[in-house]
Amino acid sequence: MISVDEYQQYDALGLADLVRRGEVSAPELLSAALKRAEAVNPTINAIVVPMHELAQARAQAPLQGPFAGVPFLVKDVIQDYAGVMTTSGSGAIHNYIPESHAEITERFLRSGVVIFGKTNSPELALKGVTEPQRWGATRNPWNLQHTPGGSSGGAAAAVAAGIVPMAGANDGGGSIRIPAACCGLFGLRPSRGRVPLGPRIGEAWEGASSDLVVSRSVRDSAAMLDAIQGADVGAPFEIRPPERPYLDEVQRDPGKLRIAFCLQSPIGTPVDPQCAQAVMNTARVLEGLGHHVEESAPRIDGRALARDYLTMYMGQVAADIAHWSAVAGAREADFEIETRMLGLLGRSLPAGDYVLARRRWNDYARALGQFHQRYDLYMTPTLAAPPVRIGELDPPAWQQAATKLLLALRAGRVVHASGIVEQLALESLAKVPFTQLANLTGTPAMSVPLHWTTEQLPVGVQFIAPFGAEDRLLRVASQLEQAQPWAQRRAPL
Repeated sequence: MISVDEYQQYDALGLADLVRRGEVSAPELLSAALKRAEAVNPTINAIVVPMHELAQARAQAPLQGPFAGVPFLVKDVIQDYAGVMTTSGSGAIHNYIPESHAEITERFLRSGVVIFGKTNSPELALKGVTEPQRWGATRNPWNLQHTPGGSSGGAAAAVAAGIVPMAGANDGGGSIRIPAACCGLFGLRPSRGRVPLGPRIGEAWEGASSDLVVSRSVRDSAAMLDAIQGADVGAPFEIRPPERPYLDEVQRDPGKLRIAFCLQSPIGTPVDPQCAQAVMNTARVLEGLGHHVEESAPRIDGRALARDYLTMYMGQVAADIAHWSAVAGAREADFEIETRMLGLLGRSLPAGDYVLARRRWNDYARALGQFHQRYDLYMTPTLAAPPVRIGELDPPAWQQAATKLLLALRAGRVVHASGIVEQLALESLAKVPFTQLANLTGTPAMSVPLHWTTEQLPVGVQFIAPFGAEDRLLRVASQLEQAQPWAQRRAPL
C-alpha cells in the first residue's frame, strides 16, 4: 500500500515504474489519488465530473503502456469520454453524453492511465481564469484567493494540489501555458496537427488549439506526447513525425542555441516587473549553460494579431452556441452573458472580414518563421502579471447592464462599427498578451516554472520554437529543470 504522501512524491513515469516493478498496484494508486481528491477538491474545486466507478473497474483490468496504472484526469472540453457527460463548463449544456471517446481520450487510455474524473473549465474554454457559473471558481493551491489560470485551470489546480501528477489539457490561446504558469507546472503546447482531435473535430479554433497535458516534470509531458502524437483517420493533414521519441530528447544536449527574449507586451499594455524579472533571471541561467541570449522580437503588429485572434474567437463562440443548441438542446439564454455577447458579435461579423482576418495568420507565421532563421527560440514572460485574484476580471455592473441592453437590441453591427471590439481585444488580453502568437502561427510553445513572486505565487517563462520543433523545446526545458529544479516546490495547500 502507498500512502498519499508517498504518492505525491512521484511523477507519472515514477508511479508507472512502481506498478511495473510490482511495488504498488493500480488500485492502490487510484485509492491514494481519490483520498487526496477527497481531502482537497472541496477547497480548490478542480474536479467537477467524478468517474470513480469507471476508474475502479479499469484499475482492476490488465493495463499496458508507459503510464499503466497512473491516475489521470481529462478536461471537460474536447476530451470526450464515452458515456460521461460533457458540459464544456456551461450551464446551457445539460444532456450531452458522447457515445464514443474522442481520439485524444482514446490515446490517453492506450497510454495506460486510469481516468477518474473531468476537470473544471471556464464556459466553452473562453477565458484565462476558471470561474464558470455552472461549476463555480477553481482556486489556486498556491493561494486560494487567486486563480489557477484557464482554460485548463481545473487540470492545473489538480496537479499542483497533488491529486494527479499530470492531467489532460488543451490550448487555443494559452490554455495549457497560462495555468501552468499560474500553478508552478510545466506546460507544452504542441505544433498544429501534432495531436489528433477527431472524430468530432477536425481543427479546433481554425487549428489554433492543441491538446496535451500540464505536468510536474518535463519527462512526463514528453512521454505523453509520444503516446498521443500522430494524425488520426480523416485528419486534415499529417505533420512530419519526430526523428526519435520525445522522451529520448529529454536526455539530449540541446547544443549552443541562439535565444531571443522580449519583455514588452506585444499589445503595448503593462508587464509586471516580477514577470519581466523571471525572463531576465532565466536569460542569465541560459547564458551560464552556454547559450547566446539577446533582446529581440519578431516584426509582428501585436495589436493586429490580437484583433485577428478576437475575430476568430467571436466567430467560434457563435458557432459553438449554434452547435450545442443543435446537438444538446442548449438555449442561448442559458449561456453566460459574456458568452452570449461574443456570440452576437460573431454572428454579426461579415464572412469576408472573418476570412481576411484568418488570412493574416499567414503573415504572422511568415514573420515568425523569418525570425526563427536567426534565433532558435523566442523567450517571453508567459503572463503579463502574476495570477489574479478570484473575481478580479469580472465585468463591472455597468458593463453587464450595457451588455444586456446590446443583446436585447441585437446591436452587434453597431458594436463592430463603434471600435469597441478593438478595445475589448486589448482589455481581454492585457494580462495574457504573449501566448496567442504560437496559437495563430501553429508553432509549439511551452511555459516553464522558473520564478516565484515575493508573495510566493508562481510565474512562468514562455519559449516558442519553429513549427515542428517540440524536440528543441523539450531539450531546453530538461536542461533548465536540472539547472533550476522546481519539482521540490509544492503548493502549501
